[in-house]
Amino acid sequence: MIRTLGITVDHEIVSDFPIEDIKQKTFEWYWVDIGEPTKEEELLLSSFFHFHPLAIEDCLLDLQRPKLDHYDDGYAFFVLHTFNEETLEAEELDIFVGKDFVVTFHYPIMHELEEARQKIRNNPKGWDRGPMHATYHIVDKVVDAYFPIVYKIEDYLNEVEDKLTLNMGYLSMDQVFDVRSDLLRLRRTVFPMRDLLYRVMNSERIGLRKTERAYFGDVYDHLLKLAELIETNRELTADIRDSHMSINSSQMNRIMMILTIVSTVFIPLTFIVGLYGMNFIHMPELEWKYGYLTVIIVMIVITIAMVIWFKYKGWFKLFKN
Repeated sequence: MIRTLGITVDHEIVSDFPIEDIKQKTFEWYWVDIGEPTKEEELLLSSFFHFHPLAIEDCLLDLQRPKLDHYDDGYAFFVLHTFNEETLEAEELDIFVGKDFVVTFHYPIMHELEEARQKIRNNPKGWDRGPMHATYHIVDKVVDAYFPIVYKIEDYLNEVEDKLTLNMGYLSMDQVFDVRSDLLRLRRTVFPMRDLLYRVMNSERIGLRKTERAYFGDVYDHLLKLAELIETNRELTADIRDSHMSINSSQMNRIMMILTIVSTVFIPLTFIVGLYGMNFIHMPELEWKYGYLTVIIVMIVITIAMVIWFKYKGWFKLFKN
């Protein structure tokens, strides 16, 4: 599907015109968006626009890293990433920017482009009204779409941290590890995007004017904030993991202490029972009238004495809280 938007030499906005009208040289600049392309529309990159074969190859191959390339024909080639909100899989957006044109190429539907298109149409007297005007809005909308994803992850991690208790199950920790993987996926896109915007702002070949650099600088600041949020949330997942392991370790220590106390109490009792359970004939205590009662009293005294000793040593303080 091809959508077009252009500014005529009379400074009027025209949309959804046939791309053949571009050859009439009646546009001050134009934007052609090629989305969900057919094979015939893919060929337009070479047959109609005559872009460099390497750039076309990057468009048609699998996901490329966000980058910026310059070509001697006087245009720049951008590779940007958007995210699928449900799967968080990166989706590629390719942008060709020249002196009088912007061409975007992508396979999945991208709502960010429609938002940028509407913003340009609603503000026909925008800054400088050139190709970089459209490029800024596209990049800005792409970056703005990152924030809800990162904020959603941040809210979830804060909720998990607030509920971090002994009753927190393994399922929750599995979800935390999944979130950490999502953050790593975001990091692989946001950090290269940040570097890309830095190159755009400082590239002499693009030659941004002061006003243009200010707008792109704002997008760069957004990417810096996103990078900080991602790193902070990754550290938070590590803290949650460490806290969970510490809580589990503390719980395990309590359990082991209980078992140790119980085992220690029963060791002498087991010895006494085992001693008098031997099948020897010549054991005077076996025929004593009060032998059984005496053994029971001795075992009770030993148990009470050991409990008092454990309390004196402070073992039972470990069970508090």
